[in-house]
Amino acid sequence: MAEGDVAPAVESDPARPAALTSRITGSLARRMIAIATIWISVLLIGGGFALDRVLTNAITRNFDSSLEYVLIAMIRSSEIGPDGEVRLIEPLGDQRFLEPYSGLYWQISGGGQEPYRSRSLWERTLKPPQAHVDNELHTYNSNQFPEEQLRVLERNVILPGSKTSWRFQIAQSREALDLQIGAVRATLIPSLGLLGLGLIILAALQTFYGLLPLRQIRRAIAAMRGGQNRRVTAPLPLEVQPMVDELNALLAHNEKQAEEARLHAGNLAHALKTPLTVLVNSATGSDSPLAETVRREAATMQRQVDHHLARARAVGRRGAAQARAIVWDSVESVSRAVGLLYPKARLDASGDKTIVARVERQDLDELIGNLLENAAKYGGGSVFVTVQRDGTMAEILIEDDGAGISPADRQRIFDRGVRLDSGKPGTGLGLAIVRDVAEIYGGSIMLEESEDLGGLLVRLRLPAG
Repeated sequence: MAEGDVAPAVESDPARPAALTSRITGSLARRMIAIATIWISVLLIGGGFALDRVLTNAITRNFDSSLEYVLIAMIRSSEIGPDGEVRLIEPLGDQRFLEPYSGLYWQISGGGQEPYRSRSLWERTLKPPQAHVDNELHTYNSNQFPEEQLRVLERNVILPGSKTSWRFQIAQSREALDLQIGAVRATLIPSLGLLGLGLIILAALQTFYGLLPLRQIRRAIAAMRGGQNRRVTAPLPLEVQPMVDELNALLAHNEKQAEEARLHAGNLAHALKTPLTVLVNSATGSDSPLAETVRREAATMQRQVDHHLARARAVGRRGAAQARAIVWDSVESVSRAVGLLYPKARLDASGDKTIVARVERQDLDELIGNLLENAAKYGGGSVFVTVQRDGTMAEILIEDDGAGISPADRQRIFDRGVRLDSGKPGTGLGLAIVRDVAEIYGGSIMLEESEDLGGLLVRLRLPAG
């Protein structure tokens, strides 16, 4: 069989074959954390707003209660004077009513008379937002004085001995009230923020812990593909275990079907071998053209049978994912056998003697044997083998000093039955078998030009153990 090369192709990653990679639709963890974050934020914002309203109203009611107490005391201390004016029987006890612009004021107005007001108002006058009568207590915020925001309580009262409805007003600066509300919010907002952050972190930890069984399943499946285990046996939660049981059952079913198919292919191949042997033996004793045709075609059929039998055997062993072989041992064993077949060829080897490939030893011998036999048959007499590791792959480089293969023929040489040198015996199936078996195990084969020997360089890559 002739030598050949193939253009470098995209290799399948043994850890994640491209054929099995599906479209990712996002992360479950991120979805769960995002939903928890949104829900926590909505609840905390709504709850914080409601709590702020409750606390603000409570502080405001307490503030208004103190003003209402003063307003009631002022009404009780009021009477109508001889000229029909309003006057206080006794002054209000708070000293701030006597200090100009102290922030606490009172005023009595009505009957078309000049308002009777506290000294603290000085030249200013309290004006209601609009003309109206408050038979009940009326409370509101006033922006009458730009430099001072006020909280005003007022009520209309008809005093004994008078038919006039007098408006009693108590006003106090909102500064103290706003400071209390600001202090509450300064505590409330950071507290709710820290609470929200803590809840989000808790949700993230809960998500991480809750999805831990899925990560365990992923690692278990990776171990199965790597050959360490044949089933997912790790203890898992009740919600995940049924899925794992179904997965194990599916694996067992697939292994059974693969084994049945392998046995069927093997039985068929062996059933064909006997008639082929009879045909070859019958045609061997004759020199007729028909006998030569029978011998040639029977040999081709025999190689085809061997090819498919090798594929069936490799598929069955690869399905078990337990195959392991030391590459150096296989190289030495095959080199001795090829050296006996081609005594004029000099075979040398070097490299890492400890590299293990995830391949059945018999299949590895067949792969290396095909390649070494090609190098010894078509090379100029020198063959050099290098064993090395490249990341997760074990590389076997086989170089010879032959004529090599032109770049134009490097792709088609892997097609079944293609031979570039028809002057030597062969059927053109060796490289096709090597490529098929290597790909079954997750490896690849590339043909290049040898820089050292000048001939062909075959780069066989297989998953490392």
